[in-house]
Amino acid sequence: MTPDPDLYALLDVARDADPDTIKKAYRRLARQLHPDVNPDPATQEKFKEISRAYEILSDPQKRAVYDRGGDAFAGAGGFGAGFSFTDIMDAFFGGQGGVGGQGRGPRPRVHRGQDALIRMEVTLAEAAFGVSRELKVDTAVVCTTCQGEGTAPGTHPIPCETCRGSGEVAHVQRSFLGEIRTLRPCSACRGFGTLIPDPCRECSGEGRVRARRSLTVKIPAGVDNGTRVQLAGQGEVGAGGGPPGDLYVEVVVAQHPVFTREGTTLRCEVSVPMTAAALGTTLTLPTLEADTESGAGSGVETTFPLEIRAGTQSGSEHTLRGRGVPGLRGGRGDLVVTVVVDTPTRLDGRQEELLRELAAIRGEEKPDGNLSPGGRPSVFGRIRDAFKEH
Repeated sequence: MTPDPDLYALLDVARDADPDTIKKAYRRLARQLHPDVNPDPATQEKFKEISRAYEILSDPQKRAVYDRGGDAFAGAGGFGAGFSFTDIMDAFFGGQGGVGGQGRGPRPRVHRGQDALIRMEVTLAEAAFGVSRELKVDTAVVCTTCQGEGTAPGTHPIPCETCRGSGEVAHVQRSFLGEIRTLRPCSACRGFGTLIPDPCRECSGEGRVRARRSLTVKIPAGVDNGTRVQLAGQGEVGAGGGPPGDLYVEVVVAQHPVFTREGTTLRCEVSVPMTAAALGTTLTLPTLEADTESGAGSGVETTFPLEIRAGTQSGSEHTLRGRGVPGLRGGRGDLVVTVVVDTPTRLDGRQEELLRELAAIRGEEKPDGNLSPGGRPSVFGRIRDAFKEH
């Protein structure tokens, strides 16, 4: 007499394995040994063994009898008798239902709409200080004729006679293992469980139509290129008049003729004549400020005085604190102005005479140039050079 097999060993699980572990082990083995995958007779016999093992170990009462040393297969009636194929098919279809009478039911006609994306160009001042804009968008909206139901006025969906409103029909297949019953979406109603005999002519049964509408978009201060502003519930209305998705407005900041932006820092360059850099001067430059007079909450370009001190060198930077772009989380960056000294390229006779006279006064008729490693000397280096001169 052949001894009963070790059911735990057949499923390759420990004797104290929980039901979830046993189920996962069975599904893994069923995928490997199912006759549709491996028709070898020995493999088919192995598949029967693991199926019988799972039938016992998945039932708490039968498992308790087996653990106490009782007859594991008493009353089992052999493979296929009283055995559900749900777990076998779950191993192949991922437990989505539709087997052994456990269907998913009819598909809903109502779905959430898709999100929408539009791009909006703003000026640098508007991006810095925020702006409110009126936009016209083309999106799907609820059909006003059928109010999203998809049926002609005065009519309603009717139950599908093929599936009797379940949205699924049963298919039975016979094999040496017995009958395998599966549920598939009904082809007559496409799984909805209902039919629309007289669709709405306005939306063709979709429950939604495309239309242009206006809405106000508030762009917060401090946005930059690529920033997306979310407008909840302003996207596409879903099929069957379902809830709308969200609308995302992507900000595109137009190039400014003067300023460039690095985060919250604004940068610009100003050219001054050689004489102004040597003698010093005051310039009037543009800047960005909030438009407080109109109350529109946007930005405008204003002017401010910039003092160029005597002896200013080309490439020197002037930092104006708090004149940059506001941050999305508060604070405001700086405005950095780079001075570029404009050296004249064409001189008339009198101008050249005066410059040569100035060079003679300064002892610069034949300058040798000062070579340096590219950086300013350290404090100790300057002290050392001062002692060498004396």
